[in-house]
Amino acid sequence: MRFLSDLEIAQAATLKPIAEIAKRLNIAEQDLELYGNYKAKLPLKLINEERLRKSKLILVTAMTPTPAGEGKTTTSIGLCEGMNLLGKNTVVVLREPSLGPVFGMKGGAAGGGYAQVVPMEDINLHFTGDFAAVEKANNLLAALIDNDIQKIHDSLQIDPRTVEWKRVLDMNDRALRHIITGLGGKSGGLLRETGFNITAASEIMAILCLARNLDELKQKIGNIYVGDTYNGKAVFARDLKAQGAVTLLLKDAIKPNLVQTLEGNPAIIHGGPFGNIAQGANSVIATRMGMSLADYVITEAGFGSDLGAEKFIDIVCGYGGFSPHAMVMVATVRALKYHGGLPREELSKPNMKALAAGFANLEKHIENTKIFGIPAVVSLNRFTADTDEELQWVISRCQELGVDIALAEGWEKGGKGMTDLARKVAETADAFHGKYWPVYDWHDSVEEKIRAVAVKIYGARDVEFLPKARQNIKKIERIGLNGVPVCIAKTQNSLSDDARRLGRPRDFTITVREIEVAAGAGFVIPITGDILRMPGLPAMPAALGMDIDNEGKITGLS
Repeated sequence: MRFLSDLEIAQAATLKPIAEIAKRLNIAEQDLELYGNYKAKLPLKLINEERLRKSKLILVTAMTPTPAGEGKTTTSIGLCEGMNLLGKNTVVVLREPSLGPVFGMKGGAAGGGYAQVVPMEDINLHFTGDFAAVEKANNLLAALIDNDIQKIHDSLQIDPRTVEWKRVLDMNDRALRHIITGLGGKSGGLLRETGFNITAASEIMAILCLARNLDELKQKIGNIYVGDTYNGKAVFARDLKAQGAVTLLLKDAIKPNLVQTLEGNPAIIHGGPFGNIAQGANSVIATRMGMSLADYVITEAGFGSDLGAEKFIDIVCGYGGFSPHAMVMVATVRALKYHGGLPREELSKPNMKALAAGFANLEKHIENTKIFGIPAVVSLNRFTADTDEELQWVISRCQELGVDIALAEGWEKGGKGMTDLARKVAETADAFHGKYWPVYDWHDSVEEKIRAVAVKIYGARDVEFLPKARQNIKKIERIGLNGVPVCIAKTQNSLSDDARRLGRPRDFTITVREIEVAAGAGFVIPITGDILRMPGLPAMPAALGMDIDNEGKITGLS
């Protein structure tokens, strides 16, 4: 039996006009900014402070990712379908896909199987142009910086050796990681070494997703740290008078996008910052809008609880002014066996020994939800090769830990396969009347904040700060960024900073090699391991299997 591909399922769907979807949320048609028949931007005036305080926010996170895939976005969408089937007024709020992974190895980010958001092709490609706007805004600031360096008179005297702002492109292109600009003589600008990042790694993207309104967006852009003058004085984007023009390019990108699920439920998609460098969550504006329009809002954070969820709690909630009422921990039997040492090609074979060994990884992520102070439900995504014995063993172990668990079959069955999970999540969210517990206080020292996350959330023994990181801390103190959260850049493939250490590593040290400044976004970025801001394409990019015919039908997109 051949299963239909995600693209085939999406193309077979009959979509409802977006105005009809908007009515489900009591949005008047005249408030929609239409992008064709099935996409629309939503005005910020729809955010209602009193209404959003009554909504229940559900955060979907996961155990440590594996090459087999866990299905976090599929779970988020399927949970939305299931809760609506139960009569719960629910909207799912997600990040936008980046073209780099779409054409590279990871694929799109519109869900999978019968738990997808549509129109899938549009969402995974240019969508409503938000990424292009972020790209242009980022590169305008880069051009203004280089222009000031080039000027002989009335310049800010920026020392080009201190400028770390790079241009961005929404594509995986390793050849652009390190480049030389200014070739061609005096008219070509100052010769200097720089490079490109992928658009999702731009600080502009992080800022867009943390601002609450246009004024705050402009202020945060003005706060971007550019570099130092030759006299050692910090220079910010506001010193270049760049914030007005850069914000202008984002006037439409700041508005969230309304689409629909396969079952005709509303979905809001907006923003897409990196999960292992930036905060890895959709925009604060989109979450607040969802909470203004629905009784339950489902959102997700990138990678595992050690990355996306921790940053959601310690950064996004702090700037957004909200708190989750429940967390969903996505796990699979396949992922547990992988963390138990089983090779990827053998994950479909029953192996109770590997399953038991790998459960330690999930156990640590469950512990993290308790550190955050948010009640959790484990979503055990069922795959066809999973045996009843394996599934029941995981269910029993979770029950022994005092955490609720439900099988999730959204990929195969859509909302009907998610009602058990939906019921348990809704009950959990309804019963919770508290607020998240931050892992650290923003006013702690930089070292204390990093150590708190490493020890409590990763399970590290200690943190080592290399000389460059110590030097960076002095700069952070000099420019007055002591009181902001830390957004730790770390591999998503391990609880440690070594991607090869699977399961639940113990007795390890996190090494911080440097700390980058994101003054506009309002956090600092401790760098651990070898984190790339511009990925490369794999040996066989997904792009090689994609095509479009004369009728406009797309094939090969996943």
